[in-house]
Amino acid sequence: MHNNSSSSNNNNNINSTSAGIPPSASSSGKAKAGGSSSQPAESSSFKRKRGIFQKDLQHMMYGFGDDQNPLPETVALVEDIVVEYVTDLVHNAQNVASKRGKLLTDDFLYLIRKDSRKLHRCTELLSMNEELKQARKAFDVNEETLVNPE
Repeated sequence: MHNNSSSSNNNNNINSTSAGIPPSASSSGKAKAGGSSSQPAESSSFKRKRGIFQKDLQHMMYGFGDDQNPLPETVALVEDIVVEYVTDLVHNAQNVASKRGKLLTDDFLYLIRKDSRKLHRCTELLSMNEELKQARKAFDVNEETLVNPE
């Protein structure tokens, strides 16, 4: 479908700009300056690199029943939604943690406590992370004793 090299370049430019990735790094600041009015107000103080989750989201969307190659606009929209959700969650967690002065994983668990599926998945991932840390630690100890038998 993309046999013509000029149409391929145009499609790459269209796909990359619709996904929020500027076609060239040198024009990224100039090209996006005028179009920032469609972005949320917070983007003026913080510019995020767009499209960094594109491949992961495409795979996840396919896993949940979408086309293997979803439209770039759809992937960009899902990315915007996910980034906005995570950003809001982190800001809320910081607000909860501001009373204590330190951001902890418990702050995130507190925020998702009413969504039992998310809470269960997070606790499962956290316990798996602990198991992996312990396994790595045990492996490092075993490796050190093999290298330096004393």
